[in-house]
Amino acid sequence: MNDAVNDQTIDAATKIWATDNPPSAKWPLYTRGNVGEVFPEVVLPFTWDLIGQAAEDGWREAFVRMGLVAVGDFDDDEPMTILSVFGGYCYINASYVRMLGVRAPGGDVATIDQTFFGGSDAPAYVERDGDKNRRASLKLAATVLRLLNTKDLPALRADKVKAERFASKYPSATADGTPASDQQLLDYCRSFPPFFQSLFARHIENTFSDALVSGALIDLVNKAGKDELLVSILGGIGDVESAAPAEAMWELSRLERDDPTWERGFASFISRFGSRGPNEWDLGSDPWDFRPEMAKAAIDAMRPVADDRSPMEHQRALIEARDAAVAEVRSALHRIDRFQFDKALAATIIFSQARERSKTTVIAAIHAVRRAQRALHERAAARGGVQERWKSCLLNVDDFTAYLVDPEAHIDLIEQRAALHGRLSTLTAPFIVEGVVPPIDSWESAASPAGVVAVGDVLEGIPGCPGLAQGRARVVLDPADPRGLGPGDVLIAPITDPSWTPLFLAAEAVIVNVGAVMSHAVIVSRELGIPCVVSVAGATSAIPDGALVEVDGNTGSVRVLEMP
Repeated sequence: MNDAVNDQTIDAATKIWATDNPPSAKWPLYTRGNVGEVFPEVVLPFTWDLIGQAAEDGWREAFVRMGLVAVGDFDDDEPMTILSVFGGYCYINASYVRMLGVRAPGGDVATIDQTFFGGSDAPAYVERDGDKNRRASLKLAATVLRLLNTKDLPALRADKVKAERFASKYPSATADGTPASDQQLLDYCRSFPPFFQSLFARHIENTFSDALVSGALIDLVNKAGKDELLVSILGGIGDVESAAPAEAMWELSRLERDDPTWERGFASFISRFGSRGPNEWDLGSDPWDFRPEMAKAAIDAMRPVADDRSPMEHQRALIEARDAAVAEVRSALHRIDRFQFDKALAATIIFSQARERSKTTVIAAIHAVRRAQRALHERAAARGGVQERWKSCLLNVDDFTAYLVDPEAHIDLIEQRAALHGRLSTLTAPFIVEGVVPPIDSWESAASPAGVVAVGDVLEGIPGCPGLAQGRARVVLDPADPRGLGPGDVLIAPITDPSWTPLFLAAEAVIVNVGAVMSHAVIVSRELGIPCVVSVAGATSAIPDGALVEVDGNTGSVRVLEMP
């Protein structure tokens, strides 16, 4: 592989980064939407070599179980179709995900685009031979009926037990106390893909099940003529695991650092949530377990926030608003529709919770493998290898295996890839790729300013969580550096993952450049009761730090009231 950046026109077969694959010829439309929260940064080769194909296969497995897949959908010569990597950045195949809108009874492509990809400028869907498939539609109809009657998901509990068992098999030492060998640790890493595939298939099935049942719910809300109540109906459902770390951090923020309870509480927090953190799906990233100072900084950012803004208080208000909205919609529906509405609402709550719970299980299993990789890295570093752990993840699994034997022989390759990684990290990957990956020299710099707003301007996005708030814009590009974010501020972020969640509680409202109705920022803000608008294109560069803005989480609008 040539690891130098080629600034000439890049065709579909050219690799820019070690993890790249060409776009699909049959399903050519891709987006960074949604997956940009899972892999916000350049994907490291060790991670993708270990779980990339397993993720693709797990996704297909979930779609087969749901009934979406038709004969001939996937070509044997395109092993990576639903997930792909271009220029180091992960993409979802929008062409194929749109089939859920085409083949599901009552579905439509526009809803799928809005649900998963937000306000992107994706080209309009054009129907092709084979897109509609009666057999797939019948299977999906049966799936929707099954989902609407779901009362419990015991498989989630079983997966959690399996993940705990997998973590317990971590080869820290042999029976006589001798440290585990390199080979034992490598074998542990190599054993992960089949298990990851099964966990990931469950996560994808829960995610798209949520989309199907919430689609049924949305149809009934529309039928009642109460579209404006949808955001309230989806808020404050409770027991959403993505919000749990922030809630635990809030409790710790009420304690002083010199309180003996603080240290015990923080140790318990790391034990429970240590696998979470920035870019947590990538094995080369450091979670709170490895860098507890990140969690401490987030907790400290919450300290100035008044007690009456606790997540519990927020959620009480959300529950009251949701109950009122549900009652209003039910009163506008006929008896049979009310019955269907109740089933759709119950199922939406179950699968919204399931989506986040299955993600938590996957992340816990990934962290067990991350621990093994770190142990191997430290041994190689002591023998002359690179000191930064993420750099050792610039090698694929086979190269990493050879690196453990002779670390110094791989230093040049690692540093070449580190330089390329640095270059790609300064660029903003195209949000949409259609058939051909645009040349690198056409990608925008991540530092490129957008047009700056003026007083009175209104930026439009997608409603995330209801509520109206005013505050000073605090543009934060790194959750580890909240730049003094506190009460009275509106958090403006490029994209969010769980490492951002604690900052929500320190803000009056949240604005995110990208996202959709199933994005992390929306899910968490609805649980914490923070007004939120996502898919506000270029917000981090268009809105100056310190500007006074009004955020309307009901309509998805952001109004500039005063410039700094």
